[in-house]
Amino acid sequence: MTRSRGILALVLALCAVLVTGCAGFPESGSIRYGLATGEDNGGSQNVTFIPNRPQPGATPEQIVEGFIDAGSGPGVDGTWAVAKEFLAPDLQEVWDPKATVRIDERGEREYGESDADEGTVAFSYEMVADVDDIGSYRRAELPSNTQDFRLAKQSDGEWRITEAPDGIWLDEGQFPQVFHKYPLMYFDTSWQYLVPDVRWFPVVKAATWITDSLVNEPPSEWLAESVRSAFPDGATAVASVPVDESGDAVVDFEDDSLLSASPTALDRMVTQLTESLRAAGVSDVVMRVGSTPVEASPVAVRSTRVPAAPLVLTEDGFGFLSGDEIEQIPGLSPAVVAAAPTAVQVGPERDVAAARLPGGEVARLTSTSTEAEVLDTRTGLVDPTVDGFGFIWSVPKDQPAALRAYAPQSTDGIDIADAWRDATAISAMALSRDGTRIAATVTSGGRTVLWVAGVVRDGDGVPVRLGQPTLQLAIVGGPAGGVTWIDDASIGVLASGDDASIVVEQPVGGPTVTSTATSGMVSIAGGTGVSSLRLRADDGTLFVKRGTAWQPTATGVLVLATQQGAPQ
Repeated sequence: MTRSRGILALVLALCAVLVTGCAGFPESGSIRYGLATGEDNGGSQNVTFIPNRPQPGATPEQIVEGFIDAGSGPGVDGTWAVAKEFLAPDLQEVWDPKATVRIDERGEREYGESDADEGTVAFSYEMVADVDDIGSYRRAELPSNTQDFRLAKQSDGEWRITEAPDGIWLDEGQFPQVFHKYPLMYFDTSWQYLVPDVRWFPVVKAATWITDSLVNEPPSEWLAESVRSAFPDGATAVASVPVDESGDAVVDFEDDSLLSASPTALDRMVTQLTESLRAAGVSDVVMRVGSTPVEASPVAVRSTRVPAAPLVLTEDGFGFLSGDEIEQIPGLSPAVVAAAPTAVQVGPERDVAAARLPGGEVARLTSTSTEAEVLDTRTGLVDPTVDGFGFIWSVPKDQPAALRAYAPQSTDGIDIADAWRDATAISAMALSRDGTRIAATVTSGGRTVLWVAGVVRDGDGVPVRLGQPTLQLAIVGGPAGGVTWIDDASIGVLASGDDASIVVEQPVGGPTVTSTATSGMVSIAGGTGVSSLRLRADDGTLFVKRGTAWQPTATGVLVLATQQGAPQ
């Protein structure tokens, strides 16, 4: 009996903590057992919180506080019905909860004293980030904010909000429980790769949010000129996408524009839908027009995955490091060894590499010659990058706008227009493996920041300019020593701190994760996910991330190279 009472007391204490710390209890969702260490739940858990409703006799401050807390509860229909109960009837009709999500720190919220006659409440908060009306995540530039709410007593004598901005507030710890990130998938301009445009949507009815944004809305502005969608102009998906227990989704279209599309276009459409909806637990998609299924099958796309083994230059040669052995790349490895470069990036077919030579020049290395072909002799060049079309990109550190690309089998540079506007310096850059985006650490306003821009190409795949606007991501803690793409939707940055090396893991459209490693790290290389991120120290030691720590795995590495994919 004593043991049973002890267990009951523990359960009651736990419940008390949960009630105090959460805006409400989960309304739905299956029972989920504990995950093994390092296991990811895949973001598919569907949990809806039920916030507290307005209480009789609540003061204006309590009404505003309840309204802010109610941002955690979109409800099963995604209308934020509980939050609307804190609003006066007229405001309920026009208030748009989907306009923006303000992500803040719950512990920093303050509710100022109200004027009993005027019914005004000043709400102060520390903003971390926001999500706009299309689901794009942005870091907050000005953390400290104040919002005034106006209230009035209703006919029943209860205070209700009469003036409030559109949108909701969510604590940064609660945000990823209510909203998940979902990649909307588009094609690159050559129709070879799928390119993610990351958005954040409520977990409730995620398939509907994803489909509506993918089909009925354009890509994000910064990426729009660098990708293609197979859906024709005017195609409109019905704003309701049912998903059955097997993970099968049905997407209905309001018009018959799909019926005139070619089989190739239809296959690309269903590919975009299937891959975009996968993160919402969808395994198969059926497109319908007028309740009639459209014949379409997903197409094969080129992968951007790279081998797990690091690509390095050692005294034993250049190639993939496996244990103590170097697996050389036929033709290309001898060219790299002969050039003795300080930086190397290998193209996806492994027949060409961009290199920075000991003298600082940028050169092209190929599998057909052991002689380096010098392309750029300007002073102070950053490490070059190469795309899947074979173009090698180069830029001087003190001239970020002087970005050039060198076409295959040519030494004539193509000036890239609109490169890094408002930047005064650039320290590192890297192209995404699909060639649609370029990331760089630049100096702007006296700070080192990570920016990413779309790559705009002509009909032949030749790069002509960077898309505008530039997407501004993380503030880097110190001078940057390298930039790498971890995967299709996240970037790694190596920077120098006062007493340690700083590693920034930055999703393109998500919160920043920062870790530290021992000082003296000089280069960084991505693989296929965070677990394959590697660092090289100035003494030639190679480190890999294990959990939250960086552990040495090899020594004698002269150059840690990066890869732009793998051969088809």
